[in-house]
Amino acid sequence: MKYAVIDIGSNSVRLMLWADGTLYKKLFTTRLAAGMRDGVLQEDAMRRTAEAIAVFYREGVAEAGAARTFAFATAAVRSAKNGAAFCAYVKELCGAEIDVVSGDTEALLGAYGALGAQDGGMIDIGGASTEIYLRKGGKKAFAVSLPVGVVRLKEACGQEKDLLERAVREAVAPLAGQRADVPMFAVSGTACTLACIFLQTPFAEGKIHGAKLSRAWVAREAEELCALSVEEKKRLTGMEEKRADVIAGGAVLLAGIMETLKIEKITFSESDNLEGYLRYRGLI
Repeated sequence: MKYAVIDIGSNSVRLMLWADGTLYKKLFTTRLAAGMRDGVLQEDAMRRTAEAIAVFYREGVAEAGAARTFAFATAAVRSAKNGAAFCAYVKELCGAEIDVVSGDTEALLGAYGALGAQDGGMIDIGGASTEIYLRKGGKKAFAVSLPVGVVRLKEACGQEKDLLERAVREAVAPLAGQRADVPMFAVSGTACTLACIFLQTPFAEGKIHGAKLSRAWVAREAEELCALSVEEKKRLTGMEEKRADVIAGGAVLLAGIMETLKIEKITFSESDNLEGYLRYRGLI
């Protein structure tokens, strides 16, 4: 059975085509959460995101011949006062029905993707939220969705190291007292970019999966990224240009989570909430 899954995130829209395994993934950086004020998605951000969804929806349904095509949305849409209006706009544009998932479900999707049914932990740093999930003895041990992500950090703190560190300390406070004493995995854009920088290679499917980042390296890299201009970051080997203005905040956030949860090393997983959504629906 062939499935298409569209992940409507706060920073990007992604498509996965699945048929007895992941055939391919594609991404548009649309910054849906950009400029969000008083809980309202901005018109330009909604338009460019809806257009990206329409492209992927047509590809899944018409071009790839998927038997079923799913679309799910995360923090930006679920927290927006006009989230329902955005979903209606997308449906009118291309026919896609959007499943707006809760923070707890978003954490579970990432865990299903990175861990399957195994014990372990997952960190997913997104554009407007960050999900952490720990499974021990086959059961959920801890799960949280923090209302902080790379787009929100960039808009609140820019590239300022002191501001970013202060914001991250406040954001990770709910993690105090928790300890990640299981193998930990990181998914999505921030972790992928940091893994590419660590390995000194541009992203290619299958090439970055399994990269292991130590807490010490992530902390050092966060400091170095904060010290570079956006243009300097764009020139780093492994850097995705459209992530250069948000990667410093993402690195500071990952470093803060690893420090708080006492994580010595974390492994990057290419399998993430896209695969996780199909497992959540019981389809794979």
